[in-house]
Amino acid sequence: MRLWSLHPRYLDARGLVALWREALLAQAVLNGRTRGYRHHPQLQRFRQCADPLQSIAAYLWPVHAEAVRRGYRFDAGKIRNSQTSPTLPVSAGQLSHEWQHLIGKLQLRAAAWLERLTCHPALEPHPLFTVVPGDIAPWEITRSSK
Repeated sequence: MRLWSLHPRYLDARGLVALWREALLAQAVLNGRTRGYRHHPQLQRFRQCADPLQSIAAYLWPVHAEAVRRGYRFDAGKIRNSQTSPTLPVSAGQLSHEWQHLIGKLQLRAAAWLERLTCHPALEPHPLFTVVPGDIAPWEITRSSK
């Protein structure tokens, strides 16, 4: 499961579809509707919110909006709550780590998409997040943490 802190506009078609599916799975986990993935580290930041279901819904809406912008037909009826939620912090280090991770994925599967992205040097976070100073998040699994 990868719930990107980066804005969904950076994801290629395959990445955006995967994000939609994984965020819907996260919503089901947070709602207690599945047995798997209950302890997934990516869910920690949502569980720490006053209303985790509201936060994951607020995460899903911009993913849906990006899909609509591209002409995809993601079903908004699958999102359980409204669009508003307090923003969550994401460290600049986490955002940079995810950008490097995404570059690696895109080099393998969507080089033309990556070429388009390199024209935009300022990283924008997913609208749910506000960038704060800091390193990679403690819940992130990296080569050095394995």
